Amino acid sequence: MRLPNAAHESGPWRIREIVPDFRLEDVWALPLNGRPEEFRSALEMVAGFDPADIEFAPARALWQMRDRLGAWFGLDRISTAADGHPRDSLAARLPDDLRGTAADVTFRATPFTPLYRTDDEFAAEVSNRTMHGVMHLAWVDQGGGRYQGQMAVYVKPRGAFGTGYMALIRPFRHRVVDPALMRQFERAWNARGAPQGGLPRRPRPA
Repeated sequence: MRLPNAAHESGPWRIREIVPDFRLEDVWALPLNGRPEEFRSALEMVAGFDPADIEFAPARALWQMRDRLGAWFGLDRISTAADGHPRDSLAARLPDDLRGTAADVTFRATPFTPLYRTDDEFAAEVSNRTMHGVMHLAWVDQGGGRYQGQMAVYVKPRGAFGTGYMALIRPFRHRVVDPALMRQFERAWNARGAPQGGLPRRPRPA
């Protein structure tokens, strides 16, 4: 389910020092619950998901429509200097202790580029003609040795067109696509095999 932005902003997440000029678009409680060491399994599941596999037909149709529009109008093309928007990867903003920490994460079917990973958070970016966006995944301590996944989305629209496009797709994301993704994540998480062990330790400053 969707959460108030404060549910993310109250956490100790490193992402806020990296994207102070981005807007926090929305926050979701993921239906992924487990032990501290299971963050690795949660991250691998999200990174390996293909939106074309969404079982809910209306959500799948909307995603396919978005793909077709992106192909026709070049919306998904990574920004270049020729667009007036140089490819401004957030990797250049990372502090030294976060650089290279997510090099082993690969997205199966979505155009995200990993930025960093710690024991309880992960961030990846995507940049195209409409916006520069960041997906942040957190493993939130619920007490009693139990954790729950949380996803936050940060965006920086590309001018008036990007702002309008984000406003256009927002209702479809919130009411159809994202809830369908959450249900799919829940089924996949509940059906997974035994966890493969914990994340390699990643630094968190004192």
